[in-house]
Amino acid sequence: QVRLVESGGGLVQAGGSLRLSCAASGRAFSGYAMGWFRQAPGKESEFVARISRSGLSTYYADSLKGRFTISRDNAKNTVYLQMNSLNPEDTAIYYCAASPRYGLENMNEYDSRGQGTQVTVSS
Repeated sequence: QVRLVESGGGLVQAGGSLRLSCAASGRAFSGYAMGWFRQAPGKESEFVARISRSGLSTYYADSLKGRFTISRDNAKNTVYLQMNSLNPEDTAIYYCAASPRYGLENMNEYDSRGQGTQVTVSS
């Protein structure tokens, strides 16, 4: 399995931006499709975005299209989530996850998951 560590979360005002990073170690990062998920207090985890092993294919939750962008740098073993025009409803713990299979939108189906990074958006 690959080990994942998220970073880049924090407190931001509504309308602001954050870029989350997820650094991978262990097995070959380029062999894994990656996903971002989030979980707000008292709610189930929510799919945010996914990216293929090469980075050529991406997919987003409908509600987040146009505001969030997923990307990866296989040379740096890192996947990113750029988040723009943040609003208080985006407040959650954000997780990255890895799987050899692309197309998964359930975090429980991924092989590995990071510990999460907190994003808090104030109004």
